[in-house]
Amino acid sequence: MTDGPARSRTGLLDRAAPVHLGTPDAPLRFTGFREPGGRHLIVDGAQAFELSFPCGSCALLFRRLDEAARALAADALHDHLDEGVPAIDDPSLRDLVSTILPEGTYLPLLLSIEPVLVAPGGDHDYFSQEQVAHRGIDPTLGAPEDPATGYYRGPTRTTGDHETLFEFLVPMVPPGWNDRERVASYEERLRAGGAATVLAVSVLDRTQPFDSADAHTGLVHFVLDGHHKLEAAARLGVAITVLSFVSVDASLADEALVVGLPELLAR
Repeated sequence: MTDGPARSRTGLLDRAAPVHLGTPDAPLRFTGFREPGGRHLIVDGAQAFELSFPCGSCALLFRRLDEAARALAADALHDHLDEGVPAIDDPSLRDLVSTILPEGTYLPLLLSIEPVLVAPGGDHDYFSQEQVAHRGIDPTLGAPEDPATGYYRGPTRTTGDHETLFEFLVPMVPPGWNDRERVASYEERLRAGGAATVLAVSVLDRTQPFDSADAHTGLVHFVLDGHHKLEAAARLGVAITVLSFVSVDASLADEALVVGLPELLAR
């Protein structure tokens, strides 16, 4: 065992070309581009999260709605991820992931992220800090947006003169629901330099207020498996591997920006 937690570099580890994945009867799907009632991530037929409204100038948002949202990886997929994913080109892994993704085009990314656990309204909360500084408080709300769950932040990058990219990891299961013993066991593994991978389906949402030259883009990873690993990494302050499938179809950013995401993350 090492004297302390093993640290790894953060950022882009591996990438693959956009690929068609998923199944029509997947347990999750995205709605809202052409449907009334806003944009949502649906899990098992229920609205699990409200997402940024697709107007282009509306605020970034992910808000937990349904307590029935759950981790989605089957045992075989969970075991595969628990061994760590060293590279992204693994056909058997893609076949397993494809059973839970809605049919569409995805950009596969393998990332190393040092997660920071955030409480809504806290000092590191994007919605009550950077978003308020960016666009003020919505007068119809009278308060900052509320994600209604604890979540994790990754790196924040300046990607242009007026462009900032924020990275979020949003758990299906709130961190407070995690089993303490399982979190502790992953802490032990990470201290010893062990590998473990978090699985996420992600969207890239870009917003620019009408009265501002500054744009905020959010890379939002919805965690499908790895909730205990993620909290363990945050508690230790170390990086963890995240296998992300970024939905080209469900993102608000245009396809060129989504496909060009690896170049932004590699900076």
